[in-house]
Amino acid sequence: MSDFEKRLQQAIERGRRRRDMQAEAEARRAMTEQELRSRHSELRLQLTDYIEQCLRKLQEHFPGFQYETVISERGWGAALSRDDIDRRGQPPQRRYSRIELVVRPLSEYFVLDLAGKATIRDKELFNRSFYQPLNEADLETFKEIIDKWVLEFAEAYAARS
Repeated sequence: MSDFEKRLQQAIERGRRRRDMQAEAEARRAMTEQELRSRHSELRLQLTDYIEQCLRKLQEHFPGFQYETVISERGWGAALSRDDIDRRGQPPQRRYSRIELVVRPLSEYFVLDLAGKATIRDKELFNRSFYQPLNEADLETFKEIIDKWVLEFAEAYAARS
């Protein structure tokens, strides 16, 4: 075997070892399915508590909203809603307002998924979701999104009431 062939064989072996080491490192970083389920449950509980805190504070500033805990196939979270009477028209009409924030159930994609819907006086304000892969999910980012959506609702509701 020539000198070049020896060096070629050594280079190939080094490349294979590097590939194997990278695969092992990725496997250690990757979470098992059970770890992902546990992480989803842990984050879901923290986020639903935070959603409740934010909506309760919103309710204090806008009396008349009814608070409800949401536990359904759509997910876990909370909602505020109310019916207002619009006396400007003849006859007076009911106008419905609602904000709902839920953490969706764990899916086959293993993401933490937050959904938000808001309606003010029968007009949709937003219907959106935010998600991150569970192994990368950042609780503070989700809290910032919740804050942003609740503040957007509060501002729009105050402007239209």
